[in-house]
Amino acid sequence: MQDLDFNEVVSLICKEDPRFDKSAYGFVRQGLDFTVKELKKTDAARAGKSLHVTGEELLMGLRAFALDQFGPMTRTVLDEWGVTSCSDFGDIVFNLIEYNVFSRNANDQREDFAEFYTFEDAFEAPFRPKQVRQARFV
Repeated sequence: MQDLDFNEVVSLICKEDPRFDKSAYGFVRQGLDFTVKELKKTDAARAGKSLHVTGEELLMGLRAFALDQFGPMTRTVLDEWGVTSCSDFGDIVFNLIEYNVFSRNANDQREDFAEFYTFEDAFEAPFRPKQVRQARFV
């Protein structure tokens, strides 16, 4: 049997679990690559090795990658893809694990992605205007 490419695997996943748009899977895959590169830049001990990323590390990387890619539109884009919480990222990751696109170690679990941050705090708050001190008129 021929190995399926990423897009074919994602199509199969979306037939079984239609909650998330196919683009969300591509984003998580690219976000993992982004996260690994960033971790290797900031942690010399991990630089030369094959790197396992924890759920927390991936969530932080996905946040940074999303803000970099979509800026103030991040929340809108993720909502459009059906991704509305950290747990949704976990579901996408574990769907990819189930199809052998991603790997896991014995300690990895879906709960690692349970609401590490709120999407409001992560994707909306950075773009809100800072509180402006009220001018006092006498």
